[in-house]
Amino acid sequence: MARELPRTIRTLSTDYQRGVEAGEVEVIVVDNGSTRPFDEDACRRWIPDLKILRMENPTVSPVAAINRGIEAAQGNLIGVFIDGARMASPGLLRAALMAARLHERPVIGTLAFHLGPDVQMRSVREGYDQEAEDTLLAGSGWEEDGYRLFDISVFAGSSARGWFQVPAETNALFLTAAHWRELGGYDPRFRTPGGGLANLDTWKRAVESDGCFPVMLLGEGTFHQVHGGVATNALKPPTAEFREEYAALRGGPYVIPQAQVHLFGSFPANAQKSLVASLEKMR
Repeated sequence: MARELPRTIRTLSTDYQRGVEAGEVEVIVVDNGSTRPFDEDACRRWIPDLKILRMENPTVSPVAAINRGIEAAQGNLIGVFIDGARMASPGLLRAALMAARLHERPVIGTLAFHLGPDVQMRSVREGYDQEAEDTLLAGSGWEEDGYRLFDISVFAGSSARGWFQVPAETNALFLTAAHWRELGGYDPRFRTPGGGLANLDTWKRAVESDGCFPVMLLGEGTFHQVHGGVATNALKPPTAEFREEYAALRGGPYVIPQAQVHLFGSFPANAQKSLVASLEKMR
């Protein structure tokens, strides 16, 4: 993700994020055996005190790397992005910090979006690639207003049910440090490429944990850049293998959590198209 990571880091910087100041947020990158080195200077341009950890014995699953990042985090509220290609909306961190004040045991999630004209599992078949995405981003004006990312994206498959229904997963999950410890982080038994359904599993375990207070952030999200990943951008994703691994570990197929979630936030003008689409899905 050498191309994608600097953009992601920029969207987590206090230069981009609204309502947070330097010192309020710690950002950690865990490099899980990248074959192409990323530009550290480009990343530190946006976050000078960026912490970079490298896995000595990387595996095809990112689970161990994620857990190392969770263990290294010093804050009380810890958020996880399962990969480095997900740009954030500019109010994401402030909204997460505010939502965390609602309860001593919050489980905070967001919806996920794919950059491009369609979900990337389909758009890559129609010629959407990194060059096309670079052109799309360059013309969007996202650097002046990050909410413009909504104008050039669509709901990810896991978020296809819209703003007002529980998603299959979240790609920005915030829990207290104590709650992460209780869950044991991501389950290290998910060993398939990309972690298989580990992200969905973690979301489900968190949302269904005793005494928690699930919150979905409205009007904020993450935006996936195309990068030839194992699942999202693969022409033939190993879906069957992922499902088999999950069923072997959990004793049955994955089912979207049925928990009652609380909605927190507001909608920027750029997200109104997705708001209308969400309301239509509820008819």
